[in-house]
Amino acid sequence: MKIGNTQFDTENKTYVMGILNITPNSFSDGGSWNSLDKALFRTEQMIKEGADIIDVGGESTRPGYTMISESEEIERIVPVIAGIKERFDIPVSADTYKSAVAKKALETGADLINDIWGLKYDKNMAKVISRSGAVCCLMHNREKPEYRDFVKDMINETMECAEIALNSGIKRDKIILDPGVGFGKTYEQNLMCVKHLHQLCERGYPVLLGCSRKSLIGNTLDLPVEERLEGTLVTTVMAVLSGCAFVRVHDIKENVRAIKMAEAIMDR
Repeated sequence: MKIGNTQFDTENKTYVMGILNITPNSFSDGGSWNSLDKALFRTEQMIKEGADIIDVGGESTRPGYTMISESEEIERIVPVIAGIKERFDIPVSADTYKSAVAKKALETGADLINDIWGLKYDKNMAKVISRSGAVCCLMHNREKPEYRDFVKDMINETMECAEIALNSGIKRDKIILDPGVGFGKTYEQNLMCVKHLHQLCERGYPVLLGCSRKSLIGNTLDLPVEERLEGTLVTTVMAVLSGCAFVRVHDIKENVRAIKMAEAIMDR
Protein backbone atom coordinates (compact mmCIF):
# COMPACT_ATOMS: atom_id res chain seq x y z
CA MET A 1 0.00 0.00 0.00
CA LYS A 2 1.28 3.44 -0.92
CA ILE A 3 0.35 6.37 1.35
CA GLY A 4 1.69 9.67 0.10
CA ASN A 5 5.21 8.99 -1.16
CA THR A 6 5.75 6.04 1.18
CA GLN A 7 5.29 2.36 0.40
CA PHE A 8 3.98 0.23 3.28
CA ASP A 9 4.43 -3.54 3.44
CA THR A 10 1.07 -4.12 5.11
CA GLU A 11 1.19 -7.90 4.78
CA ASN A 12 4.41 -8.39 6.73
CA LYS A 13 4.90 -5.42 9.07
CA THR A 14 3.08 -3.32 11.65
CA TYR A 15 3.51 0.44 11.36
CA VAL A 16 2.94 3.25 13.85
CA MET A 17 0.45 6.08 13.33
CA GLY A 18 1.27 8.87 15.76
CA ILE A 19 -1.63 10.79 17.31
CA LEU A 20 -1.50 14.58 17.05
CA ASN A 21 -4.58 16.14 18.65
CA ILE A 22 -5.07 19.82 17.85
CA THR A 23 -7.82 20.07 20.44
CA PRO A 24 -8.34 21.62 23.85
CA ASN A 25 -10.36 18.66 25.17
CA SER A 26 -9.10 15.30 23.91
CA PHE A 27 -9.32 12.64 26.62
CA SER A 28 -5.56 12.10 26.88
CA ASP A 29 -3.56 15.08 25.64
CA GLY A 30 -6.13 17.84 25.12
CA GLY A 31 -4.50 21.26 24.91
CA SER A 32 -0.95 19.91 24.69
CA TRP A 33 -0.35 20.57 20.99
CA ASN A 34 -3.04 23.06 19.96
CA SER A 35 -0.76 25.67 18.40
CA LEU A 36 1.24 25.38 15.19
CA ASP A 37 4.64 25.59 16.89
CA LYS A 38 3.72 22.99 19.51
CA ALA A 39 2.21 20.71 16.87
CA LEU A 40 5.32 20.87 14.68
CA PHE A 41 7.56 20.28 17.69
CA ARG A 42 5.53 17.20 18.62
CA THR A 43 5.59 15.98 15.01
CA GLU A 44 9.38 16.20 14.95
CA GLN A 45 9.54 14.27 18.22
CA MET A 46 7.29 11.52 16.91
CA ILE A 47 9.27 11.18 13.68
CA LYS A 48 12.53 10.87 15.61
CA GLU A 49 10.95 8.17 17.78
CA GLY A 50 9.87 6.14 14.76
CA ALA A 51 6.35 7.22 13.73
CA ASP A 52 5.42 6.21 10.18
CA ILE A 53 2.30 8.38 9.79
CA ILE A 54 1.06 11.48 11.63
CA ASP A 55 -2.69 11.55 12.33
CA VAL A 56 -3.95 15.11 12.80
CA GLY A 57 -7.28 15.56 14.59
CA GLY A 58 -9.15 18.78 15.30
CA GLU A 59 -12.22 17.50 17.14
CA SER A 60 -12.28 15.34 20.24
CA THR A 61 -14.36 12.19 19.76
CA ARG A 62 -14.15 11.08 23.39
CA PRO A 63 -17.40 9.68 24.84
CA GLY A 64 -19.94 12.48 25.17
CA TYR A 65 -17.96 14.84 22.94
CA THR A 66 -19.44 18.06 21.59
CA MET A 67 -19.32 18.44 17.83
CA ILE A 68 -17.59 21.55 16.52
CA SER A 69 -18.33 23.33 13.25
CA GLU A 70 -16.64 22.40 10.00
CA SER A 71 -15.01 25.83 9.80
CA GLU A 72 -13.54 25.56 13.30
CA GLU A 73 -12.19 22.08 12.60
CA ILE A 74 -10.64 23.30 9.35
CA GLU A 75 -9.05 26.25 11.13
CA ARG A 76 -7.47 23.88 13.63
CA ILE A 77 -6.03 21.22 11.36
CA VAL A 78 -5.28 22.79 7.98
CA PRO A 79 -2.38 25.01 9.11
CA VAL A 80 -0.87 22.04 10.94
CA ILE A 81 -1.18 19.74 7.92
CA ALA A 82 0.36 22.42 5.71
CA GLY A 83 3.21 22.95 8.20
CA ILE A 84 3.97 19.24 8.47
CA LYS A 85 3.96 18.73 4.70
CA GLU A 86 6.23 21.74 4.26
CA ARG A 87 8.80 20.67 6.85
CA PHE A 88 8.74 16.88 6.98
CA ASP A 89 8.68 13.96 4.57
CA ILE A 90 6.05 11.78 6.24
CA PRO A 91 2.50 10.76 5.31
CA VAL A 92 -0.21 12.80 7.04
CA SER A 93 -3.65 11.58 8.00
CA ALA A 94 -6.61 13.84 8.71
CA ASP A 95 -8.86 12.45 11.44
CA THR A 96 -12.33 13.65 10.43
CA TYR A 97 -15.78 12.32 9.53
CA LYS A 98 -16.91 15.48 7.72
CA SER A 99 -16.50 15.68 3.95
CA ALA A 100 -15.94 19.45 3.86
CA VAL A 101 -13.09 19.12 6.34
CA ALA A 102 -11.67 16.13 4.47
CA LYS A 103 -11.78 18.00 1.16
CA LYS A 104 -9.84 20.95 2.59
CA ALA A 105 -7.35 18.66 4.32
CA LEU A 106 -6.72 16.74 1.08
CA GLU A 107 -6.28 19.96 -0.88
CA THR A 108 -3.73 21.02 1.74
CA GLY A 109 -1.71 17.83 1.30
CA ALA A 110 -3.22 15.15 3.57
CA ASP A 111 -2.53 11.67 2.26
CA LEU A 112 -5.15 9.73 4.23
CA ILE A 113 -8.61 10.35 5.68
CA ASN A 114 -9.29 8.60 8.99
CA ASP A 115 -13.09 8.44 9.31
CA ILE A 116 -14.47 7.25 12.67
CA TRP A 117 -17.84 6.59 11.04
CA GLY A 118 -16.51 4.54 8.13
CA LEU A 119 -18.20 6.67 5.42
CA LYS A 120 -21.60 6.16 7.09
CA TYR A 121 -22.01 9.60 8.70
CA ASP A 122 -21.43 11.98 5.79
CA LYS A 123 -22.73 10.66 2.48
CA ASN A 124 -20.35 12.90 0.52
CA MET A 125 -17.22 11.57 2.23
CA ALA A 126 -16.71 8.57 -0.07
CA LYS A 127 -16.99 10.78 -3.15
CA VAL A 128 -14.45 13.28 -1.79
CA ILE A 129 -11.94 10.53 -1.03
CA SER A 130 -12.54 8.76 -4.34
CA ARG A 131 -11.94 11.93 -6.37
CA SER A 132 -8.72 12.66 -4.50
CA GLY A 133 -7.22 9.19 -4.89
CA ALA A 134 -6.21 9.27 -1.22
CA VAL A 135 -6.14 6.36 1.19
CA CYS A 136 -8.92 6.01 3.76
CA CYS A 137 -9.12 4.33 7.15
CA LEU A 138 -12.69 3.21 7.81
CA MET A 139 -13.66 2.56 11.40
CA HIS A 140 -16.50 0.47 12.75
CA ASN A 141 -18.93 2.54 14.78
CA ARG A 142 -22.58 2.58 15.75
CA GLU A 143 -24.89 4.57 18.01
CA LYS A 144 -25.65 1.83 20.55
CA PRO A 145 -23.71 -1.30 21.57
CA GLU A 146 -26.58 -3.68 20.81
CA TYR A 147 -25.58 -6.75 18.81
CA ARG A 148 -26.98 -10.21 18.13
CA ASP A 149 -23.54 -11.77 17.67
CA PHE A 150 -20.93 -9.14 18.49
CA VAL A 151 -17.86 -10.39 16.59
CA LYS A 152 -19.85 -11.42 13.53
CA ASP A 153 -21.88 -8.20 13.48
CA MET A 154 -18.81 -6.00 14.01
CA ILE A 155 -16.93 -7.63 11.15
CA ASN A 156 -19.92 -7.56 8.80
CA GLU A 157 -20.60 -3.90 9.56
CA THR A 158 -16.94 -3.04 9.01
CA MET A 159 -17.02 -4.83 5.67
CA GLU A 160 -20.07 -2.72 4.77
CA CYS A 161 -17.79 0.31 5.06
CA ALA A 162 -15.39 -1.27 2.59
CA GLU A 163 -18.27 -1.96 0.21
CA ILE A 164 -19.40 1.67 0.37
CA ALA A 165 -15.85 2.69 -0.51
CA LEU A 166 -15.55 0.27 -3.43
CA ASN A 167 -18.96 1.23 -4.80
CA SER A 168 -17.92 4.89 -4.68
CA GLY A 169 -14.81 4.27 -6.76
CA ILE A 170 -12.22 4.04 -3.99
CA LYS A 171 -9.71 1.39 -5.02
CA ARG A 172 -9.28 -1.68 -2.87
CA ASP A 173 -5.60 -0.90 -2.25
CA LYS A 174 -6.61 2.46 -0.77
CA ILE A 175 -8.70 1.01 2.07
CA ILE A 176 -7.68 0.36 5.69
CA LEU A 177 -10.17 -1.03 8.21
CA ASP A 178 -10.39 -0.30 11.94
CA PRO A 179 -12.56 -2.38 14.35
CA GLY A 180 -13.27 0.75 16.40
CA VAL A 181 -12.22 -0.08 19.94
CA GLY A 182 -14.01 2.34 22.27
CA PHE A 183 -16.75 3.26 19.81
CA GLY A 184 -20.25 1.77 20.00
CA LYS A 185 -19.06 -1.05 22.23
CA THR A 186 -19.26 -2.07 25.87
CA TYR A 187 -16.18 -2.83 27.94
CA GLU A 188 -16.58 -6.58 27.34
CA GLN A 189 -17.10 -6.03 23.62
CA ASN A 190 -13.92 -3.95 23.41
CA LEU A 191 -11.98 -6.84 24.94
CA MET A 192 -13.55 -9.23 22.43
CA CYS A 193 -12.68 -6.81 19.65
CA VAL A 194 -8.97 -7.12 20.44
CA LYS A 195 -9.16 -10.88 21.06
CA HIS A 196 -10.76 -11.55 17.67
CA LEU A 197 -8.71 -9.06 15.63
CA HIS A 198 -7.32 -11.87 13.48
CA GLN A 199 -10.78 -12.49 12.04
CA LEU A 200 -10.92 -8.97 10.63
CA CYS A 201 -7.32 -9.20 9.42
CA GLU A 202 -8.26 -12.31 7.45
CA ARG A 203 -10.71 -10.32 5.29
CA GLY A 204 -7.99 -9.10 2.94
CA TYR A 205 -7.63 -5.46 3.99
CA PRO A 206 -4.91 -3.82 6.10
CA VAL A 207 -6.23 -3.32 9.64
CA LEU A 208 -5.48 -0.52 12.08
CA LEU A 209 -5.91 -0.94 15.83
CA GLY A 210 -6.39 2.09 18.06
CA CYS A 211 -6.36 1.30 21.79
CA SER A 212 -3.83 3.82 23.05
CA ARG A 213 -4.64 4.98 26.61
CA LYS A 214 -8.35 4.22 26.11
CA SER A 215 -10.88 3.34 28.80
CA LEU A 216 -10.57 -0.32 27.84
CA ILE A 217 -7.15 -0.20 29.49
CA GLY A 218 -8.16 2.13 32.29
CA ASN A 219 -11.10 -0.05 33.27
CA THR A 220 -9.09 -3.26 33.12
CA LEU A 221 -6.16 -2.00 35.17
CA ASP A 222 -8.02 0.65 37.18
CA LEU A 223 -5.55 3.31 36.08
CA PRO A 224 -5.82 6.97 35.00
CA VAL A 225 -4.98 8.05 31.45
CA GLU A 226 -1.37 8.94 32.23
CA GLU A 227 -0.62 5.43 33.55
CA ARG A 228 -1.91 3.31 30.67
CA LEU A 229 1.30 2.77 28.70
CA GLU A 230 1.85 -0.88 29.68
CA GLY A 231 -1.73 -1.76 28.82
CA THR A 232 -1.38 -0.03 25.47
CA LEU A 233 1.80 -1.99 24.72
CA VAL A 234 -0.05 -5.26 25.32
CA THR A 235 -2.68 -4.31 22.76
CA THR A 236 0.06 -3.32 20.31
CA VAL A 237 1.70 -6.72 20.66
CA MET A 238 -1.72 -8.32 20.17
CA ALA A 239 -2.03 -6.28 16.98
CA VAL A 240 1.27 -7.67 15.68
CA LEU A 241 0.31 -11.25 16.57
CA SER A 242 -3.08 -10.82 14.87
CA GLY A 243 -1.63 -9.44 11.64
CA CYS A 244 -2.55 -5.76 11.94
CA ALA A 245 -0.76 -3.38 9.60
CA PHE A 246 -1.03 -0.28 11.79
CA VAL A 247 -1.45 0.82 15.39
CA ARG A 248 -2.55 4.34 16.30
CA VAL A 249 -0.78 5.46 19.48
CA HIS A 250 0.35 8.38 21.63
CA ASP A 251 3.64 6.95 22.94
CA ILE A 252 5.74 6.37 19.85
CA LYS A 253 9.13 5.17 21.08
CA GLU A 254 7.76 2.53 23.42
CA ASN A 255 5.30 1.13 20.89
CA VAL A 256 7.95 1.02 18.15
CA ARG A 257 10.15 -1.03 20.46
CA ALA A 258 7.30 -3.39 21.36
CA ILE A 259 6.55 -3.96 17.67
CA LYS A 260 10.20 -4.65 16.85
CA MET A 261 10.43 -7.19 19.64
CA ALA A 262 7.20 -8.93 18.69
CA GLU A 263 8.14 -9.00 14.99
CA ALA A 264 11.58 -10.42 15.75
CA ILE A 265 9.96 -13.31 17.60
CA MET A 266 7.29 -13.87 14.93
CA ASP A 267 9.88 -13.88 12.13
CA ARG A 268 11.77 -16.84 13.62
